[in-house]
Amino acid sequence: MRGVTTIAATAVLVALAGCAHKPVINTAVVPTQKPKYDPHDAAAYNMQLGLAYMERGELAIAKDKLERAAREAPKDPNVHAALALLNERLGNTPKADEEFRIALTRAPHNPDIRNNYAVYLCRTKRTDQGVRELLDVAHDPLYNTPEVAYTNAGVCLRSEHRNDEAQRSFLAAISLRPGFAEAVFQLASLELERNQLAAARGRIDGYFGTFTATPDLLLLGVRVARAQGDRLAEQRYMQRLRVDFPDSDQTRALAARPPNSF
Repeated sequence: MRGVTTIAATAVLVALAGCAHKPVINTAVVPTQKPKYDPHDAAAYNMQLGLAYMERGELAIAKDKLERAAREAPKDPNVHAALALLNERLGNTPKADEEFRIALTRAPHNPDIRNNYAVYLCRTKRTDQGVRELLDVAHDPLYNTPEVAYTNAGVCLRSEHRNDEAQRSFLAAISLRPGFAEAVFQLASLELERNQLAAARGRIDGYFGTFTATPDLLLLGVRVARAQGDRLAEQRYMQRLRVDFPDSDQTRALAARPPNSF
């Protein structure tokens, strides 16, 4: 969110390489035809470029690409949703609202756009509206990852210190998908914040007992074990983080910070 074409092509080349006979080559000249310009394909390409530049913080180039995509496919709701996110990054909230309204008018039942809009509402301090949207998305049968919507709702609520509600949202996400690392991290982090150390530790170790560890959860394990005064467990989490994820931001943070700074 690809390699199928590459894999298929590789398989064909390997098959040919294993043949005992040389493949027959047709040397006849085949006239080439210039591919027909498709504005929707061009818009999709420019939208992806715009999102990639936005991710890299190159907002001027992102703006150019996304505005070009909007000219090529003015009715595409995904393009307008991308423009909304860009305008939020640019600090232009009224324009971001307008672009989201256009996107939702053209695709009112698109759960991905609704999820992004809800997260945007939360970031702009419209918490109640954002949470309502996220819970609606979570119950949408067309949305394939309701655990993401529940987790986003929890993060939104937590930002307003509505921790009991946030905890319920994280638990709802985990009940749907126990291996969703972000929900486990958010809930264990909240439990640490609330000094529920045994619950946080049990949640982290329970996850590691079944699912693949993540750098975020290992670093959180360091913090929880340190808060418990369990030096042996702290060292165990640290060692695993360094060995399994030596180039991660979390490992670099561990090396850069003094022992009691987490």
